[in-house]
Amino acid sequence: MTLLLPFWQRLLITIAAVLLISYLFGLVWTALFGVDLPSYAAGVIGGLAALPIWNFLHRIRPSDK
Repeated sequence: MTLLLPFWQRLLITIAAVLLISYLFGLVWTALFGVDLPSYAAGVIGGLAALPIWNFLHRIRPSDK
């Protein structure tokens, strides 16, 4: 039996990463173009970032201590 991170931990980490990536991408966008990033575009960027993060978290295993 393989031990994986519990669902709630993967979900919490993924949501935090999506929010952080969306915020940082918005800051970079504003710095580059001088206009605010539309919220739907930040949501798309965050959603696309969630896919590899969720996959990575599904593959890692907690350490046995």
